[in-house]
Amino acid sequence: MSEDSEEDYSDRSISDEDESDEDSFMKFEELHQCALLTADSITDPFFPRTTQILLEYQLGRWVPRLREPRDLYGVSSSGELSPTRWPYHCEVIDEKVQHIDSTPPYSEPVYIPTGLETEPIYSNSKEDTVVYLAEDAYKEPCFVYSRVGGNRTALKQPVDDCDSTLMFEARFESGNLQKVVKVAEYEYQLTVRPDLFTNKHTQWYYFQVTNTQAEIAYRFTIINFTKPASLYNRGMRPLFYSEKEAKTNNIGWRRIGEQIKYYRNNPGQDGRHYFSLTWTFQFPHSNDTCYFAHCYPYTYTNLQEYLSSINNDPVRSKFCKIRVLCHTIARNMVYILTITTPLKNADSRKRKAVILTARVHPGETNSSWIMKGFLDFILGSSRDAQLLRDTFIFKVVPMLNPDGVIVGNYRCSLAGRDLNRNYTSLLKESFPSVWYTRNMIHRLMEKREVILYCDLHGHSRKENIFMYGCGGSAKCKALYLQQRIFPLMMSKNCPDKFSFSACKFNVQRSKEGTGRVVMWKMGIRNSFTMEATFCGSTLGNKRGTHFNTKDLESMGYHFCDSLLDYCDPDRSKYYQCLKELEEMQKHINLEKVLDDSDTSLKEITLESSSRGSDSSDSNESQSYILKLTSQIKPKKKHLRTKKERNSTLARHQNARQEREVCGRGYLMPGYKESNSDVKDTRPNVSDDRVFDYFKRRLPNQGSGKMPGQTPSWLLKKYLRSA
Repeated sequence: MSEDSEEDYSDRSISDEDESDEDSFMKFEELHQCALLTADSITDPFFPRTTQILLEYQLGRWVPRLREPRDLYGVSSSGELSPTRWPYHCEVIDEKVQHIDSTPPYSEPVYIPTGLETEPIYSNSKEDTVVYLAEDAYKEPCFVYSRVGGNRTALKQPVDDCDSTLMFEARFESGNLQKVVKVAEYEYQLTVRPDLFTNKHTQWYYFQVTNTQAEIAYRFTIINFTKPASLYNRGMRPLFYSEKEAKTNNIGWRRIGEQIKYYRNNPGQDGRHYFSLTWTFQFPHSNDTCYFAHCYPYTYTNLQEYLSSINNDPVRSKFCKIRVLCHTIARNMVYILTITTPLKNADSRKRKAVILTARVHPGETNSSWIMKGFLDFILGSSRDAQLLRDTFIFKVVPMLNPDGVIVGNYRCSLAGRDLNRNYTSLLKESFPSVWYTRNMIHRLMEKREVILYCDLHGHSRKENIFMYGCGGSAKCKALYLQQRIFPLMMSKNCPDKFSFSACKFNVQRSKEGTGRVVMWKMGIRNSFTMEATFCGSTLGNKRGTHFNTKDLESMGYHFCDSLLDYCDPDRSKYYQCLKELEEMQKHINLEKVLDDSDTSLKEITLESSSRGSDSSDSNESQSYILKLTSQIKPKKKHLRTKKERNSTLARHQNARQEREVCGRGYLMPGYKESNSDVKDTRPNVSDDRVFDYFKRRLPNQGSGKMPGQTPSWLLKKYLRSA
């Protein structure tokens, strides 16, 4: 069956186009129920075989009616969550793991090697004690079926805790630990579980430790990582959480560890090389329950609780509609949020769309914290948030791979495949979340313009936060530079976290199945992957420190801030960024960085590997762009802060006279520019193709944040609200 024919049968009852206040379900009068059957229980061929039609026997005949609509939210008004489903063979403890959301009051520095770090060498001795061994991950060759709570047999109990041996546990949501061996009195050798139904992707770890003793230096060594390069080589520390510290001192996750080293160990039995991470640590309390993790955990239950709070909020639920996009192969719900100011007239059809997705790779939990920051801001009461909701329709899929998140995978779904390489697949049953996401976006583009798509990820080998775009041919200068403007604005609005020099704009053959490339080929010009490091920043005031959850959440605000700047009717910041990009390209062309004759900005930012998350390293080109950026002379007219923009906006609230500027080819027809004292910063570009392209294709700015050229309807709106 072709993709087009499959789309015709997509589930319209969970349509992504519900943008009004009311659900689109038909209402039926209550009938006195004397008898009730489903249609598929009747042998009469007149009735279709379906469980969605109920038959009531009244006055000697069967009367059909539709079953009541299912709970599309997956979170009821009573606060009960949809039960989490596990592969049937997975062992799951009854205890529910919860952590407080608290960040340290100071920036946590990265680890600086002392040169005295050692590589522990352990001989495989029969006297070593196995203190933890999870159920065999390969009990089945592939996913079979799921259950609420997983394996129903009695759980294997860990070793007796009467001595000083640490007790380990990871059979909880998002936990990952396969085996622990006690190799010395206070030293433990750990093995993390590969993604289910694969033999690779050993990166994510998250486990519990009990029976602790304070002020004793323990050593932990994870022995089966597969990536040669790691942020642990660049100062990243493991994360630690103490329940006693959380209860008594309100201290949550924090970075810990000494003698941290990441190194290659002896090859495994299959001839592959593995890498180890080792660190030492002293627990703050005895008899404490503690946790270690690769990154700040964010589970499927965390998401459902967050969505439940939105659903039960009488204000936020008015402009945030939560639906079920589809079910995973384990029958867990994939949620989609539609966020916009509700309108019941034709004006809602003029709104452009912005699409955000996250957690297609389940171990990249930092993407969920960025998504949370975005949702906190866009659902907030600020004027900027209200302006964004009035102007755009946001389609948000906050967790694309809940199955992988639940079982503690790092990269794959329960199909044993990387979903972010399968956006072109026609196998709806194998990859439902990405199939339905692509289908939703395809239908959305038939009704309205999608100005930006962004998929949130985490990166395991590079610092900072940055974007990957899809570029375009350098022969079309307009398209080539325009696609770099939004990432450059992000770097301007968040200079201590976001690195423009780390951004890349290229399409590799190995990445053609990613969401970023597929959406770009579907026609979304601004199609990005935003990568957030697991470690921290090398920029500005954050240099040499780890990112915490508040840092990650702040990127959601900066995304919204940059979106307002990008679509502002005042084009001064837009053209200033365009001019800077032109100067960067000129410097690169003059220096002839590459050996061949084509030395465009695109080619010095080539992706060189399929490892990591939709990304690769190119350290030489990164440092070169940084050098060029530092050589560019600062402009006399700097980008304005939010306070300055709002102040200027207030000064122009009484401006009524407007003049047409579409004849110059810089704005779309229908938009006007008010008289202002804003200096024209448009670049002096000689290539006519640039002006022709902007005249035809620049985004149609329906609202503004920058001062000077604010539409009169927006000024009237603010005057009314004031």
